[in-house]
Amino acid sequence: MASTGPDLSTAVWRKSSYSNASGGDCVEVRDDLPGVVPVRDSKVSDGPALFIPASAWAPFVDWAGTA
Repeated sequence: MASTGPDLSTAVWRKSSYSNASGGDCVEVRDDLPGVVPVRDSKVSDGPALFIPASAWAPFVDWAGTA
């Protein structure tokens, strides 16, 4: 199935500040796409990314910070 999202092959990803130094439980995001925040598992760099609407990202991060 062909991808319908943005081309992320040259994306510069930013690792979560909550990721540990040993490489476990890592989430990466890309900050430069208007209206959407791509999220991926850094341990599977060539794997799929989730595209989260920007309007949902801040509430999600707020919620995750309380867990």
